[in-house]
Amino acid sequence: MEDLSIKIKIADREYPMKVKRHEEERVRAAGKLINDKLKHYREQFGIDDKQDLLAMVAFDCLVQKQASDETHQVADQTVIEKVNHLNNLVSQAIL
Repeated sequence: MEDLSIKIKIADREYPMKVKRHEEERVRAAGKLINDKLKHYREQFGIDDKQDLLAMVAFDCLVQKQASDETHQVADQTVIEKVNHLNNLVSQAIL
């Protein structure tokens, strides 16, 4: 796949990067999400320091990721338990 050269603006700074064509939309959406969160924290807390705002966004993103990971672990465990149960039922039916 061909790489695209794009620029993503975050906190009023442009960051040039190369991305795969199929990842461009996701990368641009991530940049927009970061800027939206920056704006939210700036308005909610009246903070103008970009470093503080970026730290808050990074922290928020990590907390959300951890919560998502925990949810996926629970779902994965549930699926494993159900598959094992089905395997046991099939094994009993065969015997």
